[in-house]
Amino acid sequence: MSFGQGGPFGGPGGSTPDWDALADESATRSRRRRWLLIGGGALAALAVAAIVATAVITSGKDSKATALPAAPDLPREPTAKPSFPDVSVPPPPDPRDYISDPAKDTAPLTPATLFPDENMIVGEHSYPRATTSATTDCTAAAQGALGSLLAGNGCTQVLRATYAKDGVAVTVGVAVFPTPAKAAKVRDQTKPNLAPLAGGGVPSAFCQGTRCRTTTNATGRYAYFTISGYTDGKAVTESETRAQQIGRDGASYAFTRITQRGKDQAAKAAEEQLKSQS
Repeated sequence: MSFGQGGPFGGPGGSTPDWDALADESATRSRRRRWLLIGGGALAALAVAAIVATAVITSGKDSKATALPAAPDLPREPTAKPSFPDVSVPPPPDPRDYISDPAKDTAPLTPATLFPDENMIVGEHSYPRATTSATTDCTAAAQGALGSLLAGNGCTQVLRATYAKDGVAVTVGVAVFPTPAKAAKVRDQTKPNLAPLAGGGVPSAFCQGTRCRTTTNATGRYAYFTISGYTDGKAVTESETRAQQIGRDGASYAFTRITQRGKDQAAKAAEEQLKSQS
């Protein structure tokens, strides 16, 4: 009995597989799959390229719509710059000029303007004002050789004020001259003494016929003097300090008041300059 030719899984008798046929068939299938994969990849690449090209074209078409607007034209800087008037500010007046030059030193000069405070305050020390005086007879405000020295150098006025506290007192005297040189000459050639000024509770025994402390100095066209001691007429000794202290304070106060006179006049002149420029 004949069963015909055997299939790939059987030989003539169908009992042994045909290994060569199976191998050929497997190779054929592998080649078919590889070609399918290559073809599919090519198609996919073409599709991606088409999408990218479409995106590029689309982007090119919309570039005008999506671009940022151009910056507006800014106004050019003006060629002509603003000009300001060339106003030169004068330097502030020097207060010393106003206590050195009679033409500038024109403010009222009286005991009330030179010694305006009821108390002479210097640092921590304070002394009540007892009395004041002013005279154009400079020799009347001096004793001894000082009177002729004042008159010989053109003294025009002497203003005095006395301050007292706890049994000691000081008379402060300010003499006015035409020039600073005259005031300096009196300072350098000074001779005793400023006349003490009694009154306002300070008895006439104050520095009369007894030993007292004196000082002399000058600033601008002013010479200033002090005479200090005990109000009861007791003589000042070398070792005592109270009369010495009130004398030093009196000299410091006189300098401050003369300097302030210059400052006040300089400030007024500066104010007038500002008003004239406005």
